[in-house]
Amino acid sequence: MVMSTATTGGVTIRAARREDVPALEQLIATSAATLGQGFYAPDALASAIRPIFGVDTDLVDDGSYLVAEIDGALAGCGGWSRFATLFGGDRYADRSAALLVPGQDAARIRAMFTAPGFARRGVGSAIMAASEAAARKAGFDKLALMATLSGVPFYESHGFVAEPGITVDADGIAVPFVPMTKALHTPDAS
Repeated sequence: MVMSTATTGGVTIRAARREDVPALEQLIATSAATLGQGFYAPDALASAIRPIFGVDTDLVDDGSYLVAEIDGALAGCGGWSRFATLFGGDRYADRSAALLVPGQDAARIRAMFTAPGFARRGVGSAIMAASEAAARKAGFDKLALMATLSGVPFYESHGFVAEPGITVDADGIAVPFVPMTKALHTPDAS
């Protein structure tokens, strides 16, 4: 299910490759630490970066984890998933490789992060558009994700609706997150 390369608004989107993983892990850590400031206590950010945030290599292998580049520079990452895991990279213990059922379950939007130097330049929107299109093509009619507090406004601007927040234990520190959902409509539907 590998996606071909596409460029939108100067942002090039392509499927992530295994050799991208170290750079993506660094991007995620930097993005969470920088863009999460003011939304999370410093200890909560530090605790969440290692065990929760990160790349899920099952998505890389599936071709559903995407890389965004601007002028050849790594600008962001994220994607969608047909697997039951809602969030968490390879190091997160609470993961499931069970497959979701299109038309019944919500596809997952996973691990979206933007490099701080490329924030507010359409990176997240380009990844979201590619992810939604791929999930829709795979037969899914709804999406679910687990948002960081800093990500909630972005997801709301893309039609996601927040559910009651939760906390996740990260090395003994409670880290708040917000589950969000969205119904997908066909592109020509109003």
